[in-house]
Amino acid sequence: MMPWYASMGLMIGLILSLMALRIPVAFAFLLANVIGVFIFMGGHFGLVQLAANASESLMNYALLPIPLFILMGELFFHTGIAERVFFVVDRLMGRVRGRLSYVAIGGGTLFSALSGSSLGNVAMMGSSMYPEMRRIGYSDTLSIGPIIATGGLAAIIPPSGLAVVLGSLASLDVGRLLLAGLVPGVLLALGYAALVWTLTIIRPQTAPDYDVPQTSGREKLRLAVVNLLPMMFIIFMVMGLIVLGIATPTEAAAFGVVAVMIVAAFFRRLSLHAVARAAESAMKISGMIFMIILASTTFSQILAMSGATRGLVGWVNGIDASLPQVLVAMALVLLLFGAFLEPVGIMLLTIPVFLPLAQSYGLDPLWMGVFILIFIELGLATPPFGMALFVMMGATEGKSILAISRAVIPYLLCTLGLVVVISAYPQIVLFLPSLAGR
Repeated sequence: MMPWYASMGLMIGLILSLMALRIPVAFAFLLANVIGVFIFMGGHFGLVQLAANASESLMNYALLPIPLFILMGELFFHTGIAERVFFVVDRLMGRVRGRLSYVAIGGGTLFSALSGSSLGNVAMMGSSMYPEMRRIGYSDTLSIGPIIATGGLAAIIPPSGLAVVLGSLASLDVGRLLLAGLVPGVLLALGYAALVWTLTIIRPQTAPDYDVPQTSGREKLRLAVVNLLPMMFIIFMVMGLIVLGIATPTEAAAFGVVAVMIVAAFFRRLSLHAVARAAESAMKISGMIFMIILASTTFSQILAMSGATRGLVGWVNGIDASLPQVLVAMALVLLLFGAFLEPVGIMLLTIPVFLPLAQSYGLDPLWMGVFILIFIELGLATPPFGMALFVMMGATEGKSILAISRAVIPYLLCTLGLVVVISAYPQIVLFLPSLAGR
């Protein structure tokens, strides 16, 4: 029998090597699984088990919210509702210094809650907001930084497609996991806003003052009622129905799709062309995710059969590592993988190892799920290889990766501050799920 560390090194090394050869994540995992079952599960028997697991992994009711949440976000983008939200938040801010940074945070947070797509969020805000911020003279820290930072909130704030995938892979209650990310996500958005306020106080020149059209209080009220109340309707149809126990996550996702279409029709932006484009994008993304999930079940079982998972847990317990040391090690692994892998690929590699390890230390699996999601968000924006940085490079047309990295670092530190807070006070994460569980 191969030592546990050799088994783990072999399987992870196989996958990373295949990815380095530019083989797509799903196929890299499938090929590594085929090799793994021959080594650890007995050749022909292992392949039969691989096929059985592949079919069972997709015959799971909990996976249904994934394509529905993705379709919801695509409809939100292709019908033009997202641009409307940014326009209204901009008008409501008035002449506040650094208002476009707050607009990026407020609008980006709302869009995160409605789309669930981190990179889509960054791409949309980068192309729509950054040119105006650059023209006015905002510094990179107050223009590029908030756009990338709030884009990552889509990994945490429900309805997060990544949270649904994580919950499905880890056999967690998806509805409670979605609720667990809500308070940390809102706190993170408030932290970003506090950071912007601090920067504008310390260095006012980073956010130039300029004339903006005056908007009366009555006009602001009209804009908020007409444009933002429908957004609250969408959020209620998703998260409100889950919290009240009226709908399951799958049913709430379906209600969310219907709600976006109702709001788009209300704004006269619903068209067959927009629905067709949204459906096409949602099918492509969903197909990719389901292929990855198909490969994940056997990968977890191979690690268990080889003794790698049990061996790692026993090794950590044997060296008497403290919980903070274990969490720091997990965080470093997630950030390292974030430089090279897609978010779902990171979850596939880490969940089979991290969750048993966390449970051996008495950590709540829901808290651990939010911890993983936060560091996946950090990985998307961590220099120099975070995918969100490269998406932003395309939107800025000329900014170097170094300049973009410098702009986002203060917001990454803010995110790390939140991790410290929820580690000290885990009820911040677990309060809402506990209410839903009653």
